[in-house]
Amino acid sequence: MQPASDRRFAKPAVSFGSIPRQNILALLEGGDRRSVGRSNEVAAIVSGNEALFPELIKGCWSEDRLVRMRAADATEKVVRKIPDLLQPYRKELLRLMAETNEPELRWHLAVMVPRLPLNSKERQLAISLLSRYLEDRSSIVKTFALQGLADLTADDITIRPAVIEILRQASRSGTPAMKARSRKLLNRLERV
Repeated sequence: MQPASDRRFAKPAVSFGSIPRQNILALLEGGDRRSVGRSNEVAAIVSGNEALFPELIKGCWSEDRLVRMRAADATEKVVRKIPDLLQPYRKELLRLMAETNEPELRWHLAVMVPRLPLNSKERQLAISLLSRYLEDRSSIVKTFALQGLADLTADDITIRPAVIEILRQASRSGTPAMKARSRKLLNRLERV
């Protein structure tokens, strides 16, 4: 049975293979916040059965913080291999990206959203949100925001000069993780 906090996402038990649909998010519950728990296992299950993806992505809006962060982690791992699964959720993900203050969600959204085929308005929103993420307290969020901005230049070369300048500044004055990522991204962008 799902906890009361997750009832808004409750679905009838429909079996897809050997994993009942309602159990995907249950696998992400409990344990230590500093752990990804069973998100790798869930990512593998969903990668093998794409029909479970809608249930997984719902976890990003769960009332349970551990489920939210682990669902985002598993979702990001799945869409690295199967990026098209994310497309139907782009508007919702942009809205979540704007609303969440949780570092664990932010850093996953910062790399997932730029992988989506965004229209001009959506891309501008993503750029604005990622720029805001550069002010986050979390070094991980800032580092992945840099990655997201660099990834957006693949679809919009007009932003490349501004992103290169942001990366140069981060390579000089960012945290160690930001400096390292900025150098790597600058190497890639300046060669193009």
